Amino acid sequence: MPCRCGSHSTIRDDQTGNLVCSKCYTILDFDNYEAQIGGITGPTGTNIHIGYAGTGSRIPYKDRKIYQAKTLIHEYALRLDITYSESGITSMIEEITDGEFGEGDWFNVLIGACSYVVMRRDKKFFPAAEVAKAVGCDIYELGRMIARVVKFLKLSLPEISIAGLFEREFNNYMNRKNVDEDKKEMMMKQGIFLVNCAVKWSLTTGRRPLPVVAAVMAFVAELNGVDGLKIEDVAEHVHAVVSTCKLRYKELLAALVRVAQVLPWGKDISVKNVVKYAPFVIQYMELKSMEVPGGGGERVEPFDMEDVISECLQKVAAYGNDENLSNGDSQYFEVRNRSDFPTLSNDNDGNNLKLSHECLSLIYSTFSNEVDAEKLNGQSGQIHVRKRWGLEPYAYQDWWSGKSELSKKLLLKQILEKEVGFDMMPPSFIAGCKANERRRQKINAAKVRINKIMDPSYAGSDGSDNLNSSEVACGGKKRKRRQASEIDWEDFVIEALLLHRVKEEDIEKGHYRALLGLYVFNSGTI
Repeated sequence: MPCRCGSHSTIRDDQTGNLVCSKCYTILDFDNYEAQIGGITGPTGTNIHIGYAGTGSRIPYKDRKIYQAKTLIHEYALRLDITYSESGITSMIEEITDGEFGEGDWFNVLIGACSYVVMRRDKKFFPAAEVAKAVGCDIYELGRMIARVVKFLKLSLPEISIAGLFEREFNNYMNRKNVDEDKKEMMMKQGIFLVNCAVKWSLTTGRRPLPVVAAVMAFVAELNGVDGLKIEDVAEHVHAVVSTCKLRYKELLAALVRVAQVLPWGKDISVKNVVKYAPFVIQYMELKSMEVPGGGGERVEPFDMEDVISECLQKVAAYGNDENLSNGDSQYFEVRNRSDFPTLSNDNDGNNLKLSHECLSLIYSTFSNEVDAEKLNGQSGQIHVRKRWGLEPYAYQDWWSGKSELSKKLLLKQILEKEVGFDMMPPSFIAGCKANERRRQKINAAKVRINKIMDPSYAGSDGSDNLNSSEVACGGKKRKRRQASEIDWEDFVIEALLLHRVKEEDIEKGHYRALLGLYVFNSGTI
């Protein structure tokens, strides 16, 4: 190597042994460099062997990856409280990855998917939203991974039991509350009964089950007077959206109101007060569900409706001494003519009545027993009578029997075979039909506007003169503003699709974004 001065002549210093330039006497760089290339006589160096973790490590890379993967599986199993299924999750992941396991975000999602599939396969109820939160992924991403796992393993998972989900979430939440065990067990059966009724009413069709579970939990707590159980807290516990849970709660109340119309005071029951009348409604539904289709099973003997009501009036008058009822003005216990009460016999099945004879019989017997018991005990309390609503719903407490099969976890086919006094179409289907009808009206209106522009003579025959006269009568400019406000963005989109000759049947479905991309923006006409 030449020196900085350009000389190639070097000499070695006798004292230090370094090479120096013979012209400028500069010590040359890298004079004492020894190459660390290894070999028989050279040093070993710090080379990393292929397949090992690094210098000084004796664990192969594959073994380390498998160890860390199993540690992560154990961590998520502890977080989800499913350590009893950890071996099944590990073996499923090992089968999917051919024993290689993995690492990274995708492997976390795979652990969550296998955890859900194992629990579902073993008929143990586990919400996917809780799994997604535990592994730190989106629920849609988890759902796609679950579908891939099921398809790869060619599994056939059992149907989801919403009653099982309710039982799990209810037990987990009520463990925090100081509630008597007997009352908790009764609330559990009531909740399962209402969940099965919600399935019967198609409130869960095409929807996520957890908001319905949260709505039923909040309703049962309010029905039994359990404080501190708000729907917002329940929604957070079950990992559901609060607004969706409130919507399902309103739908549940509306369904109970429609069932209550068969009761004598059904016209007075609304969404605002249905909770107070829920014991009567649920009792009627429970009795209805225990009826055997085809006339078999236990049946209530026919009775004379007039005699029942007359005896009930006598009980009320004797117990209240006519003074307790004078301030009540109850519309359900005032004496009427004999012709106002049709007789229920074997020849008359009572279909012309707006009440259930089974429910009225049970209400009357319960009321009669309580009145007689209080008379024997020497109590002179008054009957709870409200001025507007009749008898107070909580006048008796033993309204729940829990004998119906709907108080148990049943399959969907078994639930649909039961009768609860009311059937309805799925709310999502009804909303879809209404949306299709609304879009059909918008399509027709858009066709009229297009024809008016393309053919002015069509406007005259369509009654445009009447429109102008209405504008003058209503004040001209004010009427024009109202007409303009009735047309929104959806109308403009429908007009554009019609002008591009899109089929009206496709427009009715409402997939505007896809239709615009297919016919408008990619059509080459703009």
